[in-house]
Amino acid sequence: MIYEIALLPIHKERIEQFRRAFAEVAPLLSRAKGYGGHLLAQGIETPQLFNLIVRWQSLEDHTPGFEESEDHRMFMAGLEEYFSEEPTVYHIEGAAFSADPFRRD
Repeated sequence: MIYEIALLPIHKERIEQFRRAFAEVAPLLSRAKGYGGHLLAQGIETPQLFNLIVRWQSLEDHTPGFEESEDHRMFMAGLEEYFSEEPTVYHIEGAAFSADPFRRD
């Protein structure tokens, strides 16, 4: 299991428009081969910084897979006007999250 983590810096005055735009393009992401779910979370201390975490079956499903697709081009075209700077993207490897990873039995 691979997780893509994208740090999305958004213009402060465009946060609500970004949320609506993301909801419109999210189906392009969710229909990609190897897609396993995503979470879009807004920073608390830095509300203009969003974290997009996407679960992929393999790194190849994301890159080159989705990143080289027409759906990715349309996904980014729907969001790029809201970015205050270039997003940072990296990947981590790991198992799926458990319901309560901090639980001690």
